[in-house]
Amino acid sequence: MSPKKLQNLAKKHGTPLFVVDHKILRHNYATFKKYLPRVQAYYAVKANADPVIVKTLYEEGASFDVASLPEFMLVHENIKELPAKQRQDFIWDKIVYANPIKTPQTLEALNQYRPLVTYDNREEVRKLKRHAPQAGLVLRVKVPNTGSVVELSSKFGANSGEAVDLIATAFDAGLTVEGLSFHVGSQCTNPTNYVQALQLVAGIFHEAWDRGFQQVKILDIGGGFPAPYDENVQSFRHLAKILNAEFKRLFPKDMEILAEPGRFLVATCATLVAEIIGKAVRDGKLCYYINDGVYHTFSGVIFDHIQYHLKAFRDGPKQICSVFGPTCDALDTVSLAEHLPEDLELGELLYSENMGAYTHASSTHFNGFPPATVLHIHRD
Repeated sequence: MSPKKLQNLAKKHGTPLFVVDHKILRHNYATFKKYLPRVQAYYAVKANADPVIVKTLYEEGASFDVASLPEFMLVHENIKELPAKQRQDFIWDKIVYANPIKTPQTLEALNQYRPLVTYDNREEVRKLKRHAPQAGLVLRVKVPNTGSVVELSSKFGANSGEAVDLIATAFDAGLTVEGLSFHVGSQCTNPTNYVQALQLVAGIFHEAWDRGFQQVKILDIGGGFPAPYDENVQSFRHLAKILNAEFKRLFPKDMEILAEPGRFLVATCATLVAEIIGKAVRDGKLCYYINDGVYHTFSGVIFDHIQYHLKAFRDGPKQICSVFGPTCDALDTVSLAEHLPEDLELGELLYSENMGAYTHASSTHFNGFPPATVLHIHRD
């Protein structure tokens, strides 16, 4: 979206303004399907749970990865008008509850829908047997997370050596294991993680089949697909070429493959526009204060380990500046090294691109400041 268009929108709707461009969202989904034709995309709702985003992806044909009961019900809202049989088929084919640890209350609420859920330990098997015996299971396996921005393997995933025993434990409990899953870490810029993970789970599949568990036929390759935050991120097409080669080499043609892209689908579809509300020089360094910060749309600076860069709507002599959010907390630091014009005045606007993932989703009302206004733009 052009800077001029963003300025006009901010003038009309005020700031901070979180602009979601659904044309880009649809393009990102189409790109995923184009380069990974064997893979069904289950959008990771936690990346941005805005109901309008979920609806657009639903209309484009996406499935959904949910990790909480509210996320499950959010997706369920899109299908409640379907006949009961179609609704159940959708839940089974289009939703995976990909949080390996679930409360008993959540499982009891989910059981009526006969969902597909992940697990990674024996205690979870006992919990599922008691509270959600109608669920289908997917065993999550621990895989390398080297080079990913957010590492997940220390929190989730069964060791490969115990994987088939955990499958057997579930079947012995009267449950059904449908497949295997893994996650290479969020914003994974190291394709080797995927290659190693696929080789690892291929071995587990063959061991499971050799032990009589032929029905274990779903492969969930998780998320981690990187968003192009900068020029150092390799193209999705490059990663997809590697993945497609490994699929062909390691797995039978009838293997059902799904993935959980979140960041890749939504990061580039949103832009934040904020207003300069303060300006000072501290220890010889120019500081700008804006009406959005890390407790709001820039929460990814803290929780997602991503540095979002700011741009001005006009040129001018530039210098390295600090940018702070509006709260009274010194943690509310957006950046200590932004290259911005030195003569920006109070009331002028800045904007930050690629803000769609793990940003507005974590906004709070800390210090009394509300989250940014969300504006959805639908273009052909």
